[in-house]
Amino acid sequence: MSRLGNLGARLYRGEVGYDFIGKRKIWYGISILITITAIVGLAVSGLNMGIEFKGGAVFTTPKTSVSVDKAEELASTSSGHQAIVQKLGNGGLRIQITEVDTSKSDEIKGDLAKGLDVSEEKIAADLVGPSWGEQIANKAWTGLGVFMVLVVIYLAIAFEWRMAIAALVALIHDITITVGIYALVGFEVTPGTVIGLLTILGYSLYDTVVVFDSLKEGSKGITKQTRWTYSEIANRSINGTLVRSINTTIVALLPVAGLLFIGGGVLGAGMLNDISLALFVGLAAGAYSSIFIATPLVADLKEREPQMKALKKRVLAKRAAAAAKGEPSEAELSDQEHNGAAEDAAPAGAVVGQRQEPPRGHGRTPGKRR
Repeated sequence: MSRLGNLGARLYRGEVGYDFIGKRKIWYGISILITITAIVGLAVSGLNMGIEFKGGAVFTTPKTSVSVDKAEELASTSSGHQAIVQKLGNGGLRIQITEVDTSKSDEIKGDLAKGLDVSEEKIAADLVGPSWGEQIANKAWTGLGVFMVLVVIYLAIAFEWRMAIAALVALIHDITITVGIYALVGFEVTPGTVIGLLTILGYSLYDTVVVFDSLKEGSKGITKQTRWTYSEIANRSINGTLVRSINTTIVALLPVAGLLFIGGGVLGAGMLNDISLALFVGLAAGAYSSIFIATPLVADLKEREPQMKALKKRVLAKRAAAAAKGEPSEAELSDQEHNGAAEDAAPAGAVVGQRQEPPRGHGRTPGKRR
C-alpha cells in the first residue's frame, strides 16, 4: 500500500488525526480575513465586465504584420476606450472595444484599416448590445437563488437544518472569494465566468456532503455512549474523508491549472482565463470550506443543543474520573484496539491466498488431536 493510502486508512480508523474542530477559530479567522479582502477588492476595483455585459464592438482583421501591442494602442487611441487585442491562429487580430455605438464603430474601422494597412472591406465588425449580457446575468442570479433554496431544502431533509445552514454559508464563502479574486486580478468577466461560478457550486457541495454523510453515520446513537463528544466525532469524520478530499481536489485542479497557467499564461489564449480562473479559485475554496468551515460550523451549532451539552459534560466527567484513578479513558482504549488490530494484520509482503501460519503461542495447543 502506498504511503498516502496507508495514511488514509489510519485516518479513517481514527489511529491518527488532526484537530480541525479544536482549532476552528483559527480557520474562521483566516476565512474572515480572506473574505474581507475579497469584498474590499470588489468595492475598490470592481469587476472588469466584458463586452457581453457592457456592449461594444468586436473587429476581426485579416492577416497582418502589426504587433498586438501596436494594434491595441491604435484601437485605444481611435476609440477613446481600452481595447483588448488577441492574436488569431491565421495571423489576424481580434480587437474588442467596449461602449461603442454604430457611428463610432465605422470610424474605428476606418482608422484600423489605415493603421494596420489592410482593406477596410476585409475587417469584420460586430456590434454587441449590453441587453444580452444583462439577460444572462439575471438568469444566472435566478438560477443561483433557486439552487441555494433547493440545496437548503434537500440538506435539511437528508441530514438536518444545521448542516443545511453550514453548507449554505460555505457556498456563499466560496462565491465571495472567487468574485473577489476576479476583482483583484482584473480578469474580464464573461459568460464563461458565470458558467465557471455555477460549476464550482456543485463541486463544493459534493465535497461538503461527503463529510456530512460520514458525520451522520458516526453520530448515530451518540447520546447512548460516553466515549466522544459531537465535536470529536465531527473531527473524526473530517479526518476519515481527508485523503479522499485531497485526491479529488488535486485531480480536479490539475486540468484547470493547465488551462489557466499554460493555456492562458504561456500560450496566450486569453479567452481561457475567464472560466479557468473561476474554476481554479472556486475548486480550491470549495475544498477548503468543506473541511475548515462547513463541518466546524455544524459542530458549533450542534454543541449548543442541551443534549450535546449534557453529553459533553458526561464525557469529560468520565475522563476526569478515569484520569484520577490512573486508568485510560474509553476513547484511549478504542484507539489502542485500533492500533492492536493494525499490528495483528497480515504483513505487507504476504501473498493473497497464501496460508498464514498462526503466531507462536496462539491458536490450538500442541498435543493429541481429538
